[in-house]
Amino acid sequence: MTERRAVFPFSLLAGLLVALTGAVALFSLAVGRFPVPVERVAWILFSALIPAEGSWNVQETSVVLLIRLPRVLGSLIAGGGLAMAGAALQGVFRNPLVGPQIIGVSSGAGFGGALAILLFDGLFAVIPLAFVFGLLAMIAVWSLGSGDREESLLSLVLGGVVISAFFTALTSLGQYVADPYNKLPAIVMWLMGSFASSSWDRLVFAVPVICCSGTLLYLVRFRINVLSLGQEEAEALGIDVARNRWFVLVCTTLITAATVALAGIVGWVGLVVPHMARMLVGSDHRKLLPVSALLGATYLTLMDDVARSLTAAEIPIGILTALAGAPLFAFLLKKRRREGGAWM
Repeated sequence: MTERRAVFPFSLLAGLLVALTGAVALFSLAVGRFPVPVERVAWILFSALIPAEGSWNVQETSVVLLIRLPRVLGSLIAGGGLAMAGAALQGVFRNPLVGPQIIGVSSGAGFGGALAILLFDGLFAVIPLAFVFGLLAMIAVWSLGSGDREESLLSLVLGGVVISAFFTALTSLGQYVADPYNKLPAIVMWLMGSFASSSWDRLVFAVPVICCSGTLLYLVRFRINVLSLGQEEAEALGIDVARNRWFVLVCTTLITAATVALAGIVGWVGLVVPHMARMLVGSDHRKLLPVSALLGATYLTLMDDVARSLTAAEIPIGILTALAGAPLFAFLLKKRRREGGAWM
C-alpha cells in the first residue's frame, strides 16, 4: 500500500472543516418550508442555553428546537459515523470498494425495520428491531467468514453478499404481503431513507451507539494503519490480526445498524466520503478518520437539506445519496486511473 502525502497541513484543514460543519449545521437549521433567519437561529440556540429575550416568536423556537435541531444532529452524527466506518473498513480490507453495506448489516437492519412496520402500529418498534436484526446479520456474516489468515477476508465478503441477499429477499417478501394502502408505503419510504421522523427520543437511542463506536475506532486508529499494511506485516509487528479486525467490524456494525434504525438505509456515504478525505490528508488513519467524519457529517446534512427543500414533497435521502454518490465515485475512479496513483 502506498502512502499519499496530505494536501494541506492537518491542523489548518481540521479547523476549516470544523468551521464548515458548524456553518452548514447553522444554515440547515434556517432553511426549509418555514424559513428562519440565520441570526434568529443563533439567538434561539443561545437562549436555549442561557435564557434571553429576543425578536423571535414561539413558532420559530418550536421549529428550530423541536423539529430541525434533532434532524440536523441526526444527519451530522449519522454522516460522520458512516464515513468513519467506511474509512476503517477500507483500511482493514485494503480495498477502496468496501463500504458498510458490504458486511450485510444494512440489509439486516432494513429487514428488521420493515418487519416492525409490518407487525406493529407506529414506529416505536422500528429502532430496536432494526438494531437487533443488524446485529444478527453481523453474527451470521461472522460465522460464515470465520477462517484462518487471508482466506477469511474473502469468506467475510462473500458471507456479507449472501446475508445481504437473504435479508433483501425477506424484505421483499414483507413488502409483498404488506397492506398496499397502509403498511407498504410506510415500508418503502422508510427503506429509501429519511430523517423526517428524527426526534429527541430516537437520538437518545442511536447517537450514543454511533458516538461510542466511532470513538473506539479512533482509539484504534494506529492498529488500523498496521492492518492496512497486510497480514504478514501486521503479524510481524505483533498485532493480533483476527482480533483487531473483528473489533473494527463490530464497531462498524454498531454504527451502521444504529444509522439504519435512525433514518433507514442511506447508502454511498461510507464508500465515497473516505476517498474524498484521502485526497486531502492521505492514508494515515490518525488523520483520515476525523477528516472523514467531518466531511461525512457535512455531506449528509447538505443532502438532507436538499431532500426537504428541493420539492414540495420530501425526497428520500437514500435516492439523493445514490444519485450524487455514484457519479462522484465514478469521477474519483477515473481521476485516480488517469493519474496512475494508488487508492490507498
